[in-house]
Amino acid sequence: MNAAKRRAIFVRLREGNPKPRTELVYATPFELLVAVILSAQATDKSVNKATASLFRAAHTPAAILALGVKGITPYIKSIGLYNSKAKNIIATSEALLAHHAGQVPKTREALEQLPGVGRKTANVVMNTAFGEATIAVDTHIFRVSNRTGLAPGKTVRVVEDKLMKFVPPEFLKDAHHWLILHGRYVCTARKPACPRCRIADLCEYRHKTKAAPP
Repeated sequence: MNAAKRRAIFVRLREGNPKPRTELVYATPFELLVAVILSAQATDKSVNKATASLFRAAHTPAAILALGVKGITPYIKSIGLYNSKAKNIIATSEALLAHHAGQVPKTREALEQLPGVGRKTANVVMNTAFGEATIAVDTHIFRVSNRTGLAPGKTVRVVEDKLMKFVPPEFLKDAHHWLILHGRYVCTARKPACPRCRIADLCEYRHKTKAAPP
């Protein structure tokens, strides 16, 4: 895929959603961090349902730490891997209080030192909470990047590096959200909705779906 086609793709995605944002509900960088930790192998909808109650009870590192693993578990029990996520959230809250005065750090290095925070989570927090031009490659972005030909790669890191290289600078800050939403609602895993896709003619996928006959 050439540069002109890549640019055209993001022009259209921007036209369809000029101000994209995460579907996770949060009010502070810490709430976002907790929500992203919980979102691994879970839907944003299920995370929002859990955090709505959790954040009413505790929404700061100190308050979360005071609840402890047993205290937060009932709030997140509906989410997969809740036991390990609860332990990571408590450990992260403890680390934030011990090393960052209770504040979420803004650098990748510091974020990735927090329990339960890997490169993808760090990228989400840096982009969404702090406005950095990072791209967190989840299953949706990985699929869209490979399927369309936008930034093909066999690993998440390869796709991320290609996107950072090929996405025009003016689109980098929002590219993360556009690609996730496109993969979540249009270019879906089981059957992409090519007939209603705004970038279908730019996409290089060989097996585009067709509209159902009337």
